[in-house]
Amino acid sequence: MAQPAPVDPTKMGVGRAIAVLTSGGDAQGMNAAVRATVRVGLYTGAKVFFVHEGYQGLVDGGDNIRPATWESVSMMLQLGGTVIGSARCQDFRSREGRTKAACNLVKLGITNLCVIGGDGSLTGANQFRTEWSELLEDLVKAERITAEEAKRSSHLNIVGMVGSIDNDFCGTDMTIGTDSALHRIMEVVDAITTTAQSHQRTFILEVMGRHCGYLALVTALACGADWVFIPEMPPEPHWEEHLCRRLMEQRGRGSRLNIIIVAEGAMDRDGTAISCDIIKKVGEENMTLAETAGPWDRSAQIADLFVSLLLLVSEKLGFDTRTTILGHVQRGGTPSAFDRILGSRMGVEAVTALLEATPDTPACVVSLSGNMAVRLPLMECVQVTKDVTIAMGEGRFEDAVKLRGKSFENNWNTYKMLAHVSPPDMKSNINIAIMNVGAPCAGMNAAVRSAVRVGIIQGHQMLAIHDGFEGLAQGKIEPISWAGVGGWTGKGGSMLGTKRSVPGDLIEDISLNIAKFNIHGLVIIGGFEAFVGGLEMVQAREKYEELCIPLVVIPATVSNNVTGSDFSIGADTALNTITSTCDRIKQSSAGTKRRVFIIETAGGYCGYLATMAGLSSGADAAYIYEEPFSIHDLEMNVEHLVEKMKTTVKRGLILRNENCNANYTTDFLFNLYSEEGQGVFDCRKNVLGHMQQGGTPTPFDRNFGTKMGSKSVLWLTDKLKECYRHGRIFANTPDSACVLGMKKRSLVFQPLAELKEQTDFAHRIPKTAWWLSLRPILKILARYNIALDTSQKATLEHVIKKRGR
Repeated sequence: MAQPAPVDPTKMGVGRAIAVLTSGGDAQGMNAAVRATVRVGLYTGAKVFFVHEGYQGLVDGGDNIRPATWESVSMMLQLGGTVIGSARCQDFRSREGRTKAACNLVKLGITNLCVIGGDGSLTGANQFRTEWSELLEDLVKAERITAEEAKRSSHLNIVGMVGSIDNDFCGTDMTIGTDSALHRIMEVVDAITTTAQSHQRTFILEVMGRHCGYLALVTALACGADWVFIPEMPPEPHWEEHLCRRLMEQRGRGSRLNIIIVAEGAMDRDGTAISCDIIKKVGEENMTLAETAGPWDRSAQIADLFVSLLLLVSEKLGFDTRTTILGHVQRGGTPSAFDRILGSRMGVEAVTALLEATPDTPACVVSLSGNMAVRLPLMECVQVTKDVTIAMGEGRFEDAVKLRGKSFENNWNTYKMLAHVSPPDMKSNINIAIMNVGAPCAGMNAAVRSAVRVGIIQGHQMLAIHDGFEGLAQGKIEPISWAGVGGWTGKGGSMLGTKRSVPGDLIEDISLNIAKFNIHGLVIIGGFEAFVGGLEMVQAREKYEELCIPLVVIPATVSNNVTGSDFSIGADTALNTITSTCDRIKQSSAGTKRRVFIIETAGGYCGYLATMAGLSSGADAAYIYEEPFSIHDLEMNVEHLVEKMKTTVKRGLILRNENCNANYTTDFLFNLYSEEGQGVFDCRKNVLGHMQQGGTPTPFDRNFGTKMGSKSVLWLTDKLKECYRHGRIFANTPDSACVLGMKKRSLVFQPLAELKEQTDFAHRIPKTAWWLSLRPILKILARYNIALDTSQKATLEHVIKKRGR
């Protein structure tokens, strides 16, 4: 059977027109999606139009629908909100309004619509598409369009991208804006934590999430909150006693503060809202209510559960309590690196999906699942989202959590274990040791904290090894308690101390101390050195029986170069640091113009940071080791920048991975660009250095570290049961020493021995990397004339396939 002829991606859109609009509540990252849609649309040869003010602009037409150019989306990437505007539109809800919108599109020859918004906006788009033929018939009858115009626009293609900070759209892992909202929330929580510790206060924080508790749940995990209230899982009856006991236990363990997170849509099992409306008026700053209310009595004092919660904590426990409502600050600010990359990738996928659509193709949404782009039937996602609301209304809360998806369910289970399960009285007589290896990175401490606490919950004694393998060889080992890791989630670096050394000649001392301290299992959190060190311990098992214990390596490095995991703890924080630095550098060039900046990023031989920062900051080029380049490539890049300076965008940004080429150093590139750009642009260079390892961890790294630490200890617990023979632990099978990593859509354990063949040890990188497939997108968005590989297009996946069919 003959293969279909390959499609030239630069000709896919010739003769087609695409319109892009943002609707509903704004979300950080929408501009990245708009920018990518416009630029990839133009790249394919299509005409692209902005629809300003959402559906209202679609209905009103005129200047609200304007042609988009390459330059018109420049400098949008780092802006919050939506530059093309958004509005709640009542007119589009009526048939008459949709008829006007159809007329406006037909007159401009637009038959492809990209909608960025929430479930309401996307449902409206699907209805518009379903009615399209009828609307055209009405317009022809009314003589507002001709039969020829109707024929040319006989079918409307719809693709949606979900922009919602609440992450309330089922079927997608993350919606555009969610990660940025978590950044805003954690900035506030971190600031509140310092003042709460100073005064030994309890803080009650309300975050957004009218129908979805994702923001509240992840915030609770990321800050180690004592309690969280979410709409999907209201507290059990008599939760008040449990809450008081929990807060008292935390204070008894030495904690100087308590944090309670409340989603704005939270309620109890009777349907009574747990809101902040009355608290805003009451104000804990004025303690009059708490002082005059008398003993806490829920039914007699006040109906609002949030006020009851305030009274409960302040009156029954006597804790100094404050409340904070975050409100719309969560929607604002600069989008995170993740939201920029998500928006950019979704914009590319949306254009491809629109141009590949046929009249029989159902309207779809594009999103990410793990690190994979996916297309999902729009109305299936909407239906599952509605099913969550129905399940909550019927009191089927376990179903509601499951319907939210595997990620939400895993977050909830991890939170429950860390916040609601008490350590057992009976100990397991198991000792599990934890160590950090390699360069420090943000998020390491979150992984240590959750590993320690989950281990204690399992009844194990947890041991802290200071200063990596050196510390293990020197016996720097001590028990670590529940309180000993208090407040660690938000701390950068490594509280345990870390060294880059691997076992090597220390292996005999290491085996002696494993026996001396009776260590039964080992958690190694670190970068490539942790991976190599784990391998060396496995290989030494033949000689040293003491090393026949289960061990797990958790990748934690800014370089993201550990084989066996698509992501490493710490890489997201480093990426955001680079991105925010590039934003400031680009802003500095806005006034001077005709300036090119060359930025050196970390990563060793791994180009992950340079590539992803290139996407998130809108770089013109990113040089990496994995993609060799020559002097001809450099010449082409210089010529590209010379041409760019002739446009209205008179600035350039070049990223260089630190070890991308031994001869084409940062200084060489600076000198080359300076020489070749004489009279056209001048150059500056920056080496970011160790600032990429520092800072407080991002919400992603806190949450990722927390889940990885928890999962590693649970795996070790099961593995220790398997390896218990004749009264002792003996583990010498390949699957008893694993890397815990994120692979595509799930956390998986992979034997170190198997991963050895997939590793380039000379350059300390995996032999294959998923993110290399994003390189063409970076170049296309920078206006290079290259081919985009459309053979690996995302297929349409069903959301409801596993639900009772």
